[in-house]
Amino acid sequence: MIENKRLDVRKMTLMAMICAVAITAVAVIRIPIVAFLYYEPKDVAIAIGGFLLGPFAALLMSIVVSFIEMLTISADGFYGLLMNIISTSTFVCTAAFIYKKNRTMAGAVIGLIVGIAVNVPVMLLWNYLVVPLYLGVPRQAVAGMLVPIFLPFNLVKGVLNAAFIMLLYKPLSAALKKAGMFPAAAKVAPATRRINLGVTIVSLFAILTCVLYVIVLRSDSSDNNGQYYENYNVEAESNGHDSYDED
Repeated sequence: MIENKRLDVRKMTLMAMICAVAITAVAVIRIPIVAFLYYEPKDVAIAIGGFLLGPFAALLMSIVVSFIEMLTISADGFYGLLMNIISTSTFVCTAAFIYKKNRTMAGAVIGLIVGIAVNVPVMLLWNYLVVPLYLGVPRQAVAGMLVPIFLPFNLVKGVLNAAFIMLLYKPLSAALKKAGMFPAAAKVAPATRRINLGVTIVSLFAILTCVLYVIVLRSDSSDNNGQYYENYNVEAESNGHDSYDED
């Protein structure tokens, strides 16, 4: 009984730490991707927490972080809260659920890929439903933004999240186990080291690819669609809203 209570306290402490890191990431790191949308790496922290603690813990952290974000640094109110919870939970809970069933490198990769595959269409649907209500713009205008704006944004966001998770999960989980948050980690076999090196190379290549793609995407957007984005932002501001920067 005492040992179970200690585990619960450690689990709650770890969840609180992860939520704090995620909120800090939102406040400090905002990278422009396309048009008025920004990448914030909070999902990386929450997904790592989901890998460590399971999908239900990932869902709780998604809700807590989104709620704190609404109360502190976000001006998007209920709509921002709703979109943040849906965006984060569809990705991290899916990945954590699959990894829980298969706690291997392959399980992690499959979980992240499926998480992206679930997140992207879900967010296209919810952007189509919510953005017109939030900004007061015609739904037809939002429909025209789904493929050129929201689709590449969510794909780039998902790939970046997956790459950072693959780079950070093993070192962080080993450090937490060493600190006594979890049972001590077993020694890493040489074959696992080779796999980790391969994962590191692939993850870095994915990050580099996304960076180059975003540079080209923003350049094309500026050259070809700048007037469209400007008109959209003016229309949004005329309805009493800032430029939309949610998922």
